[in-house]
Amino acid sequence: MTYHGAVKVGGSPDVRELAHLIITKVAVGPYENNAYLLRCRATDEQLLIDAAAEAPILLETVGERLATVVTTHQHHDHWAALAEVVAATGARTAAGRIDAPGIPVPTDLLLDDGDVVRVGQVELTVRHLVGHTPGAIVLIYDDPQGHPHVFTGDCLFPGGPGRTTQPEDFKSLMEGLEAKVFALPDEAWIYPGHGNDTTLGAERPQLQEWWARGW
Repeated sequence: MTYHGAVKVGGSPDVRELAHLIITKVAVGPYENNAYLLRCRATDEQLLIDAAAEAPILLETVGERLATVVTTHQHHDHWAALAEVVAATGARTAAGRIDAPGIPVPTDLLLDDGDVVRVGQVELTVRHLVGHTPGAIVLIYDDPQGHPHVFTGDCLFPGGPGRTTQPEDFKSLMEGLEAKVFALPDEAWIYPGHGNDTTLGAERPQLQEWWARGW
């Protein structure tokens, strides 16, 4: 079945099968957060991006083993189920170094820009973006047999960057997106923290409009 990335709270997950990685997307919680389970084909090791809410749903999706939970940023709706998921699985926790103090579950692995997070034999590159929060991160999997896959948290959605409240925050976020995300090819697939997926090619034409509009 073709992956589409359109999931709803209470509905079925959507699964994308790549050559080296299987991505399962599920929607949870009152804010319709997306959580992403990544499984290395070679080792079956698993990594969860954002234990956002509804721990029983996440644990059912994970199954028996989970190595790591990465939290993309410190906002409550992205870690509400983290403590319960970690208690049930023994998974290590990871988050951006600057946002980690704002997450009430201790962070085992503090992440900086350019770091690599591994799930089995698969490597994810960390990019730190300032604006939505001071220490938000995105994770990039550069598929050697395809295009990049980018897990953006709340920093980029279909139609624009994550909402910020101050002009300087918007400027910082836009500069970071341009330098660290939009340098990727149009085919790069975007997996946001809420809502449907998109691609950089679909979002690129709106770049100047975002700058003009601000937030």
